[in-house]
Amino acid sequence: MTKHRCNWCVGDSLYEAYHDEEWGVPIYDDATLFEFLILETFQAGLSWITILRKRENFRKAFNNLDYKKIATYKQSKIDALLQDAGIIRNKLKINATITNAQAFMKIQDEFGSFSTYVWNFVDGKPMKNKVENYKEAPANTALSEALSKDLKKRGFKFVGSTVVYAYMQATGMVNDHERSCFRYNEV
Repeated sequence: MTKHRCNWCVGDSLYEAYHDEEWGVPIYDDATLFEFLILETFQAGLSWITILRKRENFRKAFNNLDYKKIATYKQSKIDALLQDAGIIRNKLKINATITNAQAFMKIQDEFGSFSTYVWNFVDGKPMKNKVENYKEAPANTALSEALSKDLKKRGFKFVGSTVVYAYMQATGMVNDHERSCFRYNEV
């Protein structure tokens, strides 16, 4: 029996695996929340499949996306990252990653964890939308706008409302699986 998936991922095995195993699964672990935040910020203006294909390269280049290490990067590390063809070599996004790691830790200090902070925006539980076709899912919402503004106020970069909504979808804060998708009721 064939499983029905959201139409956006059908036909690419990497996309399908990501969809089946990760997309929309609620994440409460700070390290994983940081990884998705960084991947989403690098995705801005690009396709998500491009980022997925480079995910392991990002992990390798950015010390396994360890925010504590990234927060201390110096110019020599930035220069090395700008030469790394395995990642997106965008100076603004690389610098934003360092800034975001620092801001991430400030939120941890204030709230006890980044997870506590971010999940407060949805009262601690996923919002379940009723999307029939993935094209109906919004690119952003009033909630993603509010989270975006708060992140920016706290010093984060590349966290516009659309990036934040994609982050909310990826980390399970919002369930935008199509209602006919086998994952809709699983996450």
